[in-house]
Amino acid sequence: MGRPERILVTGGTGVLGRELVRRLQDQAEVRVLTRRPPRGPGFVQGDLETGDGLTAAVQGVDAIAHCASAADYRRPQRDVIQLRQLLDAVGSARPHLAYISIVGVDRASVGFFRAKLEAERVVEASGLPWTVLRATEFHDLLLMFLMRLAKGPIAVVPRGSFFQPVDVGAVADRMANLVMAPPAGRVRDLGGPRVEAMEDLMRAYLAAANRRRRVVKIPVPGRLGAGLGLGEHLLTDGDRGSVTFDEYLRSRANVHGVIEDPYAH
Repeated sequence: MGRPERILVTGGTGVLGRELVRRLQDQAEVRVLTRRPPRGPGFVQGDLETGDGLTAAVQGVDAIAHCASAADYRRPQRDVIQLRQLLDAVGSARPHLAYISIVGVDRASVGFFRAKLEAERVVEASGLPWTVLRATEFHDLLLMFLMRLAKGPIAVVPRGSFFQPVDVGAVADRMANLVMAPPAGRVRDLGGPRVEAMEDLMRAYLAAANRRRRVVKIPVPGRLGAGLGLGEHLLTDGDRGSVTFDEYLRSRANVHGVIEDPYAH
């Protein structure tokens, strides 16, 4: 396969998708899938839940970067359902399908992670040329969680939990290179530069946001708590980004020192 001339990015208005689109726009014609009426040139309307508009959206593309994620822990199968809708729309065409997944989905026992593993297998069995990249949690996602956990008079964190947050820019760089290159199958995982306890991440956020809260560690029951403690979602072998969570926090603060929720808009 040659370098793609037309690329569809699903989830192109999300945290990763926006960064990926910026990196691809000077290399190819990029279509950004949106459920709402198109905002302007480059946007195409389509619904991954119902399949409406997807056939037109994928028409003539050479590659698809599937960055959309339902991220619904109550209905983890939504990601698989949406992926199947996309593949149905592709039909007999053979674009390169690049999929972003999560580190540790083959080790974790939580429903959402298991659904991601199932989605990977759907990609592999699709008959399309494919690439799958697994990444650890984005800095942005951890910041969103921390902000919500610190809303009350105390800041609560799951006891014994560890994370390895990665800068979304590093993931977008890797995805852009993979989309523009020939299909590579499962590629090396990508994670953050450090494994850090959730309580340390919380303290870093509180210090950067100049907020005074007592940090209280609470047990998380069941498989989720066990997995967070065992590190099922941490990098065991792969590549590491260079931006630390502390550096990310400093970059998020505005001129007034306020850190805004990256998922607020």
